[in-house]
Amino acid sequence: MQLLPPQSTISQLLAGPVGPGRLVWIGLRPSHKAPMLTPASALFVAEHGIDGDCYRTQRNGPRQVTLIAAEDIAAIASFMGKDDVSPELLRRNLVTRGINLNALKGQRIQIGQIVLEVSGECAPCSQMEANLGAGGYNAVRGRGGLTARIITGGEVRLGDAIDRVDDWLTAVEI
Repeated sequence: MQLLPPQSTISQLLAGPVGPGRLVWIGLRPSHKAPMLTPASALFVAEHGIDGDCYRTQRNGPRQVTLIAAEDIAAIASFMGKDDVSPELLRRNLVTRGINLNALKGQRIQIGQIVLEVSGECAPCSQMEANLGAGGYNAVRGRGGLTARIITGGEVRLGDAIDRVDDWLTAVEI
């Protein structure tokens, strides 16, 4: 693994401003194929996951939370020839609006009282074919959102602001 020097042009561009966003949807998966629960708030437990979500873990894994942008859900719907796609069908935990999640890879973000470290991309699974219909998997490719680990726990509510934590800019891998 080679890291870009912080003074390089690409490092400076990647560290540039990212507009703030808002949390517009919360989803919990009580078990792998159970219907999603959509509360107005949720408790995030540092290093473990979201209380009530089946991906809650006893180890500090990289996939404690999944996020997807409302703008990407609109693109998925368009690719499927639909007017809209319900977030429950995509089975992500959080839907954001107004913030470019892809610009936050490897960064820390704050949502309300919590801090997440964005750990990677959330690739689609074969369940997308069952949930969205034929072509669902390909419609979600590249637009499936991100995974994150919980650094600072607390309660998250619909409407909470989302911002990058600017004092935590990690080096970019090339």
